[in-house]
Amino acid sequence: MRTDSPIGSSPGAIAIEEKGSGISDGSFSRGTLAIIGLGPGNRDQMTGRALQAIEESDIIVGYHTYLKLVEDLIAHKDVRASGMRKEVDRAYLAVDLAIEGHKVAVISSGDPGVYGMAGVILEAVQLRQAQEKVNVEVIPGVTSATAAAAALGAPLMHDFAIISLSDLLTPWDLILRRVENAATADFVIALYNPKSTKRVHQIEEVQQLLLKHRPASTPVGIVRNARRAGEEKTVSTLGEFLNHDIDMFTVLIIGNSQTYTKDGWMITPRGYRW
Repeated sequence: MRTDSPIGSSPGAIAIEEKGSGISDGSFSRGTLAIIGLGPGNRDQMTGRALQAIEESDIIVGYHTYLKLVEDLIAHKDVRASGMRKEVDRAYLAVDLAIEGHKVAVISSGDPGVYGMAGVILEAVQLRQAQEKVNVEVIPGVTSATAAAAALGAPLMHDFAIISLSDLLTPWDLILRRVENAATADFVIALYNPKSTKRVHQIEEVQQLLLKHRPASTPVGIVRNARRAGEEKTVSTLGEFLNHDIDMFTVLIIGNSQTYTKDGWMITPRGYRW
């Protein structure tokens, strides 16, 4: 068993009694664990499989804010909610409940494999040595980059990189290195978590770094609440985009050397010959 994992010694770990599944004859009931991506949260943006997995589950585990997006679907379920920065605790809880034989669904917004719960839960499965005890399914959802791109037109039509500017789990110098490498390789860049009330200078540093490699006229798409109620979108430029409101609900898409705007759309050519 790994002992160097960031989730290996979580204070939120839940002890499991070695009693099997609780079935009277001592036989083992294999639990299920669905890691579900809600997409933006609107019902018409969720996949059929996500809706089905929620319906099939007995216990729902998730972050308070995301559970509110589907509260009508889980009203009669056993719901285990917790707050921010409790991802490790939620992962252990979900795995432990599945080991007991329950049908568990873990809710993520967007796609659970893109800055979501899929990775930490799969690590918890390994640490609990639950590979043979639990059936795990990762159910994809529309992530913020593609939701924002759809609002803007077609900015992700060629190679792109998604980079989070949150330095809670990643050192800031490493984030800057990734931004610069993506810029020099001419990737379209989607930026998550660009700015918060406490993190202001980071996006300013990123702008200055990008301006070393791309002209100030490079198109930049700004989308807030992508594919949710209150969606707002603006197309600006690399030199001017900081003049617009940006927060944690905003996704920025910085075009590559070929990206252009036309009739309000942001378009990155794929390279077709006309």
